[in-house]
Amino acid sequence: MSEPLQFAFRTSKSIGIVNAAPAYESLSGFQRPEGHLRSSAYSPCGRYFAWAAPEQVFVVDASVGHVVTSLNTPKVFELGFSPLGTFIITWQQPMKDENGDAVKNLKVWRTIDEQHAENRGEEQALVGKFVQKSQTNWNLQYTHDEKYCARSVSNEIQFYESGDLGTVWNKLRVEGVTDFAIAPGSTNRIAVFTPVHKGQPALVKVFNVPEFDAPMSQKNFFKGDKVQLKWNVQGTGLIVKAETEVDQSGKSYYGETTLYLLSATGDFDSRITLDKEGPIYDVAWSPNSKEFSVVYGFMPAKTTIFNNKAEATHSFALGPRNTVKFSPNGRFLLVAGFGNLAGQMDIYDLEKNFEKVATMQGSNASVCEWSPDCRYLLTAIARLKVDNGIRIWHVGGGLMFNEDMHELLQVSWRPQSPTTHPPVDPIHPVPEPHPSALDFLSKVKTPSKPAGAYRPPGARGTTTPLAFMREDQGGAAYTVNGSTSLGSGVNGFGGRRREVPGAELATVPGADGAEGEMSKAALKNKKKREAKKAKDSADKQSTLTTGERSQRSRANSRSPERRNDRERNRSKTNGDLRPRSQTGGTEGGYQEGHSNRSRGNSQNRDHRNGQKSKYNLRSQGRSPGPNNRDTSNAGPNGRVAQDPTSPTPIRHPRLDITAAASLPVAPDLTVTTPGGSTPTDKKVRALAKKLRAIDDLKMRRASGEVLETTQVKKMDTEDSIRRELEGLGWKDE
Repeated sequence: MSEPLQFAFRTSKSIGIVNAAPAYESLSGFQRPEGHLRSSAYSPCGRYFAWAAPEQVFVVDASVGHVVTSLNTPKVFELGFSPLGTFIITWQQPMKDENGDAVKNLKVWRTIDEQHAENRGEEQALVGKFVQKSQTNWNLQYTHDEKYCARSVSNEIQFYESGDLGTVWNKLRVEGVTDFAIAPGSTNRIAVFTPVHKGQPALVKVFNVPEFDAPMSQKNFFKGDKVQLKWNVQGTGLIVKAETEVDQSGKSYYGETTLYLLSATGDFDSRITLDKEGPIYDVAWSPNSKEFSVVYGFMPAKTTIFNNKAEATHSFALGPRNTVKFSPNGRFLLVAGFGNLAGQMDIYDLEKNFEKVATMQGSNASVCEWSPDCRYLLTAIARLKVDNGIRIWHVGGGLMFNEDMHELLQVSWRPQSPTTHPPVDPIHPVPEPHPSALDFLSKVKTPSKPAGAYRPPGARGTTTPLAFMREDQGGAAYTVNGSTSLGSGVNGFGGRRREVPGAELATVPGADGAEGEMSKAALKNKKKREAKKAKDSADKQSTLTTGERSQRSRANSRSPERRNDRERNRSKTNGDLRPRSQTGGTEGGYQEGHSNRSRGNSQNRDHRNGQKSKYNLRSQGRSPGPNNRDTSNAGPNGRVAQDPTSPTPIRHPRLDITAAASLPVAPDLTVTTPGGSTPTDKKVRALAKKLRAIDDLKMRRASGEVLETTQVKKMDTEDSIRRELEGLGWKDE
């Protein structure tokens, strides 16, 4: 008889183990620990469950919940097991001892020490320990039979015999290696990755352990800063998901992603061709190791199943999806949209012509896992401030269990082999839901009518234009316009042509510049815009001409002695800038109002007094210009006498009307546009730029650098470019 389904969860204050269907009750022999618990994990074989307390690590038998051993190692942040549960690995925060040396914070223990079985409950003997600074990829990787384990150090992968971690058994030397993955099958294969560096392409190699002289398979590519290495269950095929931090084409803010498929024996390697433009969200192998599924493309995304030769065999309906998971027996496929999507989950039966079995709503879910018997799905909302909890769904679409929790941090099914469960129909019969599910469904308010997207009052009751419909709803497919600017054509904006809502035609009349296709109103508006543009250009030209003429007129209308006074006033930067009437000068009682403003604070004061004078003149119905001066107190030379009661004397400049009238007329100014070269010149410059780029590629190839295929093809176009330049009259100097 198979063991019942079981799942474990960890919150910020406790840990629990629950037997699932049909009872959904806590494991009777397990006492829930309380306090700040940093980590927990099942062993891959499903035999043990462990958690890290502040001072110790406890391991229990997952079947009964009794503690089988404990490790006296404090402040453990991460823990894990070897594939068969023989070893338990712990990771602590990096630290230094009194001498400043790094403390060995990665430790490997025997889960059950047979040599000290009488001392269970006490600290077990260590198998080995290492210095591991990074928390990313902190754990050792084991072969399926636990005979060997490996860890990455600088420029090499070190292999150990699992029972003796004090001596390096073998080394795989790879310059610049940043990631590796041991195959889960019985073949003992390893894949290693080195990123792009100094013009050299990224590289993935597959070796047989311990035959490290030559790789069994390898793949070079230039677009790869980091990768995900995904082996199939049998270890015969490898999917490489290569990612770049920046998309050079400007199509995506989140970089560029590509997929490659390699066979472990080296008889096949290929880039996986996707027929929809956009990012790659998820990829998953089927348990049969003969096919895999990919979710890709700008929303609405496309989900496609490929065989082990990277050939597409079936595509599902488009939709807002970013997650794909095969059931443990390979019969069902889950296609869902989590994260910033609505959380819809579709289940397809691959054995019945890809028929859709059910659609469920797992809003805000951050965890989604198939049960080992393929009859249930576990979803959880974790690490959020509100609405944390666990829900279990039947494969037919019904909610079976619900439990709300406070600050849920971790949840997972207990690992079990699908072969341990009897081969029954997972869809029928449908089990009875738990009372917690019925209570939850009774509180959910189902809207009588779907809200849908907002539509303005004028558009309600009419057909939605294709420009505003998603591709999976009948709208036009999203395409990138080829621009390298991130501000255009990215993330669904700017990629389509503008359309008039409700119009029969998909193009705006006159958008292509053809007047014959424009309506009378559009043609009239176009003529108005052109006339306004011509008028603005003429006004700008006349303004420049008039301003130059008036500036010259003012400069020549001054008398020689006034021009000399202006030059003397400009040269005074630190002297006494008071009016000449207050400094005892022969010209006292007069001030050169606007023309002799002093710098500094006196400049602001004279400017304010000048403004007051203009306001006073306007109040009397006269303009403050030179032709409307008040000459009631003018002297014989035409100057206005100084009022002794006025704090700041003001005198308007005198204009020599005869001299101004005899000035020569300024020449006409023509407004020109910079860069007004001919189209032929522009084409010659563009072609010459291509030749310079080709010369640069030649030098790079001569220095020993390996060029891409596109760069080699670009070099092959040199002769045609030179012929085109000769036809335009260009000669290479």
